[in-house]
Amino acid sequence: MNQSPIRAAIVGSTGYGGVELIRLLQSHPNVTVTSVISSSQAGAPIAEGFPHLTEIRTDLLDDVDPEQIRAKADVVFLATPHGVSMKLAPDFLAAGLKVIDLSGDFRLKNGEAYREWYKHEPAPQADVDRAVYGLCEVFGDEVAGRDFISNPGCYATTASLGLYPAVQAGWIDPDSIIIDAKSGVSGAGRGLSLGNHFSEINENFKAYKINKHQHTPEIEQTLSRAAGRPVTLTFTPHMVPMTRGIMCTTYATMTEPRSDADFAELYRKFYEGRPFVRVRPAGQWPATKEVWGSNYCDIGFSADRRTKRITIVSVTDNLVKGAAGQAIQNLNLMMGWDETLGLRFTPAYP
Repeated sequence: MNQSPIRAAIVGSTGYGGVELIRLLQSHPNVTVTSVISSSQAGAPIAEGFPHLTEIRTDLLDDVDPEQIRAKADVVFLATPHGVSMKLAPDFLAAGLKVIDLSGDFRLKNGEAYREWYKHEPAPQADVDRAVYGLCEVFGDEVAGRDFISNPGCYATTASLGLYPAVQAGWIDPDSIIIDAKSGVSGAGRGLSLGNHFSEINENFKAYKINKHQHTPEIEQTLSRAAGRPVTLTFTPHMVPMTRGIMCTTYATMTEPRSDADFAELYRKFYEGRPFVRVRPAGQWPATKEVWGSNYCDIGFSADRRTKRITIVSVTDNLVKGAAGQAIQNLNLMMGWDETLGLRFTPAYP
């Protein structure tokens, strides 16, 4: 269903997530990007820092006044660092704008958990409660018609989509879950750090934030809803020398013996009608290259009767399904549009 385009503003538009939003929204039939806002590069053409966006004529602005933005936009995407969105979102909402936040400021419903894992003071509880957690394939019905969406994290999206059906069905013991996750370097953002230098990451493979990554409680929060009780798990992220992509290889104990085909059928039924989750046939497992540049999450399984454990492999592009693509999917659901608008493209390969 097409209509007159709504107007979108992007705050924090010079990070990888913001730039990917600009790129993807150019193909959206119902959206026009009218404002891109960056305090670090205000006044410069967007193409000055990102030559691949040469045809985008909008300059970068350094003005986050909600009333002025309301004159130019209907929806605001906040692609800002943690701790910034919580200061901006309430004013945008008060000005009558719809808000989709790509940071982690409103994902965790427990303020103490946010303080512990993000090392920031949490947003006011009323603002946190107002934000809908937009894991589209699981909570998409809650997004429709709302004005404030908290976009999930990249690891959390990949891991949660890979686990939710099995946890909800009681097919695995939630207390046995171990998530072994790998991400491309773009997941660390565009800012400079020693660990992201070419000579540090090239031909290297390293774990980081072991038992301390801020997506851990986010995954636990989602799976606790699936299980109907608190879930605690082990999550270990790794950085690998590639630009895009996340792979979560997850291990859990089965509650009774089941086959690869059993899991594939369960997941196909659970995600029926949700076009961006692709379940692999028994004996096939996905690779990050097979979702590159797309909004897909691909999932495969290996059930081991010998150890009574299931191995679940889920992959996404961290900048699309893990960030900008899912934010646009949330916009589509929020507005009552077909959730595939502006996102129906095949992964780039090889």
